[in-house]
Formats: sequence, C-alpha cells, structure tokens
Amino acid sequence: MYAFLLSTAVIFVAELGDKSQLMAMTFATRYRARDVIVGITAATAIVHLASVGIGAAVGSGFADQQHLISVIAGIAFLIFALWTLRGDELTDDEAEKAKRSTGWSILAVGVAFFLAELGDKTMLATITLATQEGWLGTWIGSTVGMVAADALAIAVGIALGRKLPERVIKYGAAVAFAIFGVLLIAEGAGWLG
Repeated sequence: MYAFLLSTAVIFVAELGDKSQLMAMTFATRYRARDVIVGITAATAIVHLASVGIGAAVGSGFADQQHLISVIAGIAFLIFALWTLRGDELTDDEAEKAKRSTGWSILAVGVAFFLAELGDKTMLATITLATQEGWLGTWIGSTVGMVAADALAIAVGIALGRKLPERVIKYGAAVAFAIFGVLLIAEGAGWLG
C-alpha cells in the first residue's frame, strides 16, 4: 500500500505541467474526454509496467547495496527537480499532430502517449521508485497518478478553457522532487536513523 500511495503522489506531481498534460488537453479538444483518458490509461499502464520491471530488476540485483540505491535515487530525484524547473513544452508541431490525428481516437491517443512517455521523467521516476518499492504497488500507483494528473488537465482545460498556472505548478513540482531527493540521500547516507 505504501508503494501505491508514494507512487501515486510522486507521479501525479511529476506529471503536473508536463508535455503529456498539454497533449491530453489538445486531444480533448478533438476527441471525447473518455476516449482520451482510456488511451492515456492504456499507454501509461504499458510504459509503467516496463518501468517497474526495470526498476525491480535493478533493485533486486543490488539488494545488498540498498543505501547506495537510496543515494542514487535521491540524486535522480534532484535531477528531476531541475528538469521540472527547466520546463517541458508542447511544440507547435506536436500540437498540430495531436489536432490532425485521424483514425480510432483511443488508438491515436494511446500511441501518441506511449511514444511521448518513453524516456520521460515520469518513466524514469517510476523506474527509480521501483528500485526500492514493490513493483505492483508502484505500477498501479504510477499509472493512477499519471492518469489523475492528465484527467485534471482535461477537466480544467474543458472547464476553464485555459492552462493551469504553469509557474506555480512548475515550482511546486520541483520542490516536491527536491524534498524526495534530499530524503532519499539522507536515508542512504544513514542520516535518518
């Protein structure tokens, strides 16, 4: 349960202001919100299943070096904080592709999200979490966190017709990543008992 809750929170925060949220809002202008959410959920579940598989393999392969994994994971989260501050924008070309997508809406959304998430910070964060937490809870939690954040973007985009305040979201997400990073480093270094 801890892995589920932690993964849900971390990935939800990581997804705020991410390019995927902008894609979700764009797709929601073309397709029904339900189809967009189904496509996002399918793509996220597949990408994050691979992510937790990689993370679990790394975690079990280095089980006797758990303190080292904590420090490395903490450093990764500090990098995610900087990445979040740098920003992640949907280019005009990507927005146009999302608007012009033809064919079955769920498939179009799913393929676009699958490709967009490969190597994204949420995928890397999921791998990092899975090195220390249970794979099933991490997988379900990371999927729920990402879908919830993207559903929020769709709902806000539909209701307000504008984006969430990017500056507040960007700094809030960066601070959350930095806190997780510092705590993991402190735990790995033995500073937290």
